[in-house]
Amino acid sequence: MKKRRTFNFRRALCSLTAWQFLFIFSFAASLHSSDVVNALQLTPVAQVDGGGLFLQQVVKSSQPLPAVRLCDAPAFGKVLELSRTQVNDLIASAAPAFATTNWTGADSISVSRRARGFSENDLLAMLAAKLQQEYVKDRGELELNLTQPWVVPLLPDEPLTLKILELPTAGVTSAFIVRFELRTANETLGTWQTSLQAHVWREVWVANSPLQRGQPVAEADISRERRDVLNVREALADFPPGDDSLQLSSAVMPNTPLLARDVRPKAVIHRGQVADAKIEDGALSISMKVVALEDGAPGQMIQLRNPVSQRNLNGKVLDDQSIIVSL
Repeated sequence: MKKRRTFNFRRALCSLTAWQFLFIFSFAASLHSSDVVNALQLTPVAQVDGGGLFLQQVVKSSQPLPAVRLCDAPAFGKVLELSRTQVNDLIASAAPAFATTNWTGADSISVSRRARGFSENDLLAMLAAKLQQEYVKDRGELELNLTQPWVVPLLPDEPLTLKILELPTAGVTSAFIVRFELRTANETLGTWQTSLQAHVWREVWVANSPLQRGQPVAEADISRERRDVLNVREALADFPPGDDSLQLSSAVMPNTPLLARDVRPKAVIHRGQVADAKIEDGALSISMKVVALEDGAPGQMIQLRNPVSQRNLNGKVLDDQSIIVSL
């Protein structure tokens, strides 16, 4: 009886030459690619963004498809109609390996842009961010509200940018009108105009009771409050709680925010006080007694009088006993 022979695939594979193996591998790969192409199915509708139309948005396939850009996206609000032949021509140009005449699915595809409603919250967020950055800056936190109903437009569902086209000469005020433009990365969508109410919120020091000039800030009846400071045109006082190096430079009424000019460094030289003054001019140094004609804090220039000559001088306060005189 003859012995039955069996086919050993592993042994046969090992006996192949390198060129034979490469041919078989290439053939198998081409079959696999052909299967992918034959599986392409044209979709009837595609919604895209401004980045363009891509292969995987046009066809359905049982295999993953590469992110190949076929053509520009249509303008927003327009529809691009492409037949199978036109789609295949685009694929043949951008990705020749996937071109085929063996299509299934729809006879053509309608390509449009994805859209969404641009709500009042979207508008206010973008306006506040732009006005904060370009106009309000570090004065406080800008809050905006519309004074008229907003008609929600349909805009591309993709990143948008806002540009301020026109603002009153006074800038951001409690009530103002702004004209602006909205854009995608590649196109202008239009211009709009709206009226707004604005607040600029900030934590400030507020007097709880009448404050007197010369009173130490650390002992003053003040507290931190969140206030609308949009109409405050002067710089506001800003110092850490309990700062004992400052005093009030003017009287402040109750319920009033403290301005930067309302506080100053605490005086260490007082009006009428006799202090040691030093006049320096190169190698020459003269010491003398002077009378302060006004209060002064370290580093501050004040007026002095020479009690002997009765001449008025200017000097910089060093500490509670010493002054450098300027000639």
